[in-house]
Amino acid sequence: MKTLLLLLVFLGVCVSAAQPAPAVKTGIDVLRGSNYRILQGKRVGLITNPTAVTNALQATVDVLAAAPGVRLTALFGPEHGVRGDVTAGGHVDTFVDPGTGVPVYSLYGKTRKPTQDMLKDVDVLVYDIQDIGARSYTYINTMAYAMEAAAEYGKEFVVLDRPDPLTGNRVEGNILDMTFRSFVGQYPIPYVYGMTCGELAEYLNNEGLLAGGKKCALTVVAMEGWSRAMNWEDTGLPWVPTSPHIPNAETALFYSATGILGELDAINIGVGYTMPFQLIGAPWIDSKKFADAMNARQLPGFFFRPLTYKPYYGAMKDKQLGGVQVYLPDRTRANLVTMQLYAIETLFALYPDSSIFRGSPERNDMFDKVMGTDTVRKALEHKTPVAEVVAGWSTDREKFLAKRKKYLLYQ
Repeated sequence: MKTLLLLLVFLGVCVSAAQPAPAVKTGIDVLRGSNYRILQGKRVGLITNPTAVTNALQATVDVLAAAPGVRLTALFGPEHGVRGDVTAGGHVDTFVDPGTGVPVYSLYGKTRKPTQDMLKDVDVLVYDIQDIGARSYTYINTMAYAMEAAAEYGKEFVVLDRPDPLTGNRVEGNILDMTFRSFVGQYPIPYVYGMTCGELAEYLNNEGLLAGGKKCALTVVAMEGWSRAMNWEDTGLPWVPTSPHIPNAETALFYSATGILGELDAINIGVGYTMPFQLIGAPWIDSKKFADAMNARQLPGFFFRPLTYKPYYGAMKDKQLGGVQVYLPDRTRANLVTMQLYAIETLFALYPDSSIFRGSPERNDMFDKVMGTDTVRKALEHKTPVAEVVAGWSTDREKFLAKRKKYLLYQ
């Protein structure tokens, strides 16, 4: 098996040699370039999914399984699973990976944290997953739980770093109120936190944010060639969908622009249609009126096009929806998080009796958890201007930026 994996990795390198080299080398390629020095002679547990690939699109799981001097002894699957074959929120099972013969343990099933038994044959946990830079995306919480387990059971922890597709400069939204802590928001960070997963791991570890203030023996294998201002296309890296509704890097931007709004029963954000996270629609919305009202706000970096559409699946399947397609003609000026709050404010102005927050209590609760507070929903219900709501976030944001600065690995 290992000989076959070595051959596949070698062939992948040969094929990729004819392609232009990406501007950025991610952690796995940097690690391989060091001949896996920090993993030599160690039993490795890999936390991964299909986004973990080399610049030549070879899966990290297969690369480490074939790596000389490295013993891959366990795999750990986050939401969507190690091979990406589980839908959002779906239970991830424990099984044996057919490609490597290595046991796969679920971190999105009965437990979200590696147990002592899962780690009995592991010396070092390696984390390699592409994230999208939003607090509610669950992979960073899987990483943090695994760091806690590493601290508790005396295991080393290695992060193979990857770019933040929102850039490393974009910081938006409110700091999570820990009263609303959940698996879609675990730590007091902004909704868009402007850090790579390696930088965030350093932040959580050294700011005492892991359970009990514990610290793990953390190593971040930093990227080469990445800078904070880079958009994804600047990296030259291939994009692998991070989840079924994030098919490309551009969608990662839209996730932070509509994802919180999409937690509500009353609104569809394109999930179930061909443009996930790029739409805001409902059966009761007049497309032109909504588009005109949003464009009249002149929100920097945004443009809104009226459209009607019918989702192919989901809660609003086959319903005729009116709404807008969201465009980002100047994403550097756009504030992704606040746009959706302005959308709610606009809909309340156009439809004073609308049912935006009159759906199921469960969905309102989920909106609050993803938002990281219930004060935003309550303020919008009471017609508090969005500008006033957002202004209240500035002090906490500045405190976060001051702390964050110590852990930035890239310029």
